[in-house]
Amino acid sequence: MKVLGIDPGTAVTGYGVVEAPNGTPGFGRLIECGVIRLPQRSPLQRRLADLYDEIITLIKRHRPAALALEDAFYHKNVRTTLVLGHARGVVLLAAHQHHLVIAHYPPATVKKAVAGAGGAPKAQVAAMVARLLRLKEAPRPSDAADGVAVALTHIIRT
Repeated sequence: MKVLGIDPGTAVTGYGVVEAPNGTPGFGRLIECGVIRLPQRSPLQRRLADLYDEIITLIKRHRPAALALEDAFYHKNVRTTLVLGHARGVVLLAAHQHHLVIAHYPPATVKKAVAGAGGAPKAQVAAMVARLLRLKEAPRPSDAADGVAVALTHIIRT
């Protein structure tokens, strides 16, 4: 089973595609990871449209069975939380339109599943992603590692 993991944002969205093992030991293999960078000076509606297009491209290229999405954390700045919600909505729409199984995971759940502690720092999560997938180094930038961690969380929890 292929899982597309998404760490959403309206400036940078991290993603990772992990294929779960079929009867073999391990946590799967990394197919692709990276970030979707959106121009910060563009109007929000343009960034959301671009994000939608990029997510659709990933879905069509990899044909995942599931999309795992990191839940929004509640930021002190309400505007930041609201804008992040828009990005999550666009990702959910793309996944729904392509009939993917959709799973949501809070950031602490992702950190606990991958690094063993819900308060693990980003560097520790990235290092554990590399270790679990037997990579020579952690995916970069950290947003990409976060996307992979979300996909791994879905694999570990299902």
